[in-house]
Amino acid sequence: MESIKLLKHDLQVLEKKITHAATKHKKLISSVHNLQQKSATNLIQYLALRNQDIRILQDNLHHAGLSSLASSESHILKQVQTIRQRLGEIIKEKDISYFDYYSAQNELNRFTADLFGFKKDPSIPHVMVTLDTSFEDNIPIIRSLLEAGMNVARINCAHGDEKNWLFLVEAVRKASDKTGHACKIYMDIAGPKMRVDLPGLGKEEGKLKVILGMEILLVELGEEVPETEAAIACYEIGVFDNVEEGQRIIIDDGKFEGKVIKKEEKKYLKITRISSKKPFIKKEKGLNLPDTQINLPSLTQADLKAIPFIAKHADLVGCSFLRTPDDVQLIKKIFKKYKNRPKLILKIETPEAVINLPSLLLEAMKDESYGVMIARGDLAVEIGFERLSEIQDEILWICEAAHAPVIWATQVLETYSKSGIATRSEVTDAAHASKAECVMLNKGDYILDTIKLLKNILRKSGGHAHKKRFSMRPLNIATHFFNQFETE
Repeated sequence: MESIKLLKHDLQVLEKKITHAATKHKKLISSVHNLQQKSATNLIQYLALRNQDIRILQDNLHHAGLSSLASSESHILKQVQTIRQRLGEIIKEKDISYFDYYSAQNELNRFTADLFGFKKDPSIPHVMVTLDTSFEDNIPIIRSLLEAGMNVARINCAHGDEKNWLFLVEAVRKASDKTGHACKIYMDIAGPKMRVDLPGLGKEEGKLKVILGMEILLVELGEEVPETEAAIACYEIGVFDNVEEGQRIIIDDGKFEGKVIKKEEKKYLKITRISSKKPFIKKEKGLNLPDTQINLPSLTQADLKAIPFIAKHADLVGCSFLRTPDDVQLIKKIFKKYKNRPKLILKIETPEAVINLPSLLLEAMKDESYGVMIARGDLAVEIGFERLSEIQDEILWICEAAHAPVIWATQVLETYSKSGIATRSEVTDAAHASKAECVMLNKGDYILDTIKLLKNILRKSGGHAHKKRFSMRPLNIATHFFNQFETE
């Protein structure tokens, strides 16, 4: 009886903390779209829960045969209240939370359908496929993709031009009309072009051979470099001005890594790791600076030029390299000028976006609907591959608390798509994608077979799976969110 009495006390204290958090941030909640306000309330209540360590309480609840609060992200207050009621506590009708498990799932499903449209099989997520110029005049392959289960066609505006994009848009629309399968058009705003240029050695070939310990000069784009000197530049001006000695630079999705050193007022990249059988740094490959704070504008001149086309043709627009709510505000402000406004997809691919995730969601909630993409390619490079599994789960939990549809992206069944043979690890990864509302695939010679395999994996994984019991240690993301208001 003493243990039950203690449980009652701890749960009452917990309920007060999470309801107080929502009351304290009532003004913030009222600032979002009226259709998002209940979801915003649940988000803040969940963050209040995750701002503390409740693992001992979870163990005690589990020992008593009660819910341990795991898998309750979407309806956290109601779950606490239901446990209290099971213990004989009386809760006033006016205080009972709006969301229970079923109503929360209905809310998420409504937002998901609004973003991605209709799908025949409700038990599995939507499927997005990245298209490229090879699809331009190939309506039969796009038709086959639609018949295989593609619900969303992705066009990456970091590549090609308006002519290429228009060919793809028209090809998708024609194939959709012929098959009767609806398909949303998703287009990425490229964002800052953190890519490699080779102004010296290797310029003509477009690739630079490197060895461990090699020192490569860091220069600005357009700077003159002798053809015999190994050098790299970044397409974004001023980036290397921000890097300091000892900081890391990672190239080509982690294939090459080095540390910045200084010699006679010049900066060099000393190569410390090569994870490629072909030791060549190629022009236009991605460049990441995980230790450096870069204050680049979220939209480049190329983005501003592409936005009118995107506004006209896209149903969804991916916002790349977001860092703060100000970035979301800027993008929304620009799209307001256009009659057709695609729905925003927040791409989470930087450490700043991770730590600022709740604030990014609340800013996006000022619209009727929006989504989130876990862009695991750049994100893994930026935060470290060893942290990716932990972080991607945290993003999923927080998005579920906000009832925000999630796109699981980057290298899903990549080996299978290109070679026709799947690795064990990527099959496991694809099963994990069942926790998202949409899964993104990249094209390959076996893309049709890849869609079929993905659907089989997701179907067997049971859709939105809540099979694991998670322990709720404090989340840094939640602590950071509340600390912002303490310092204001």
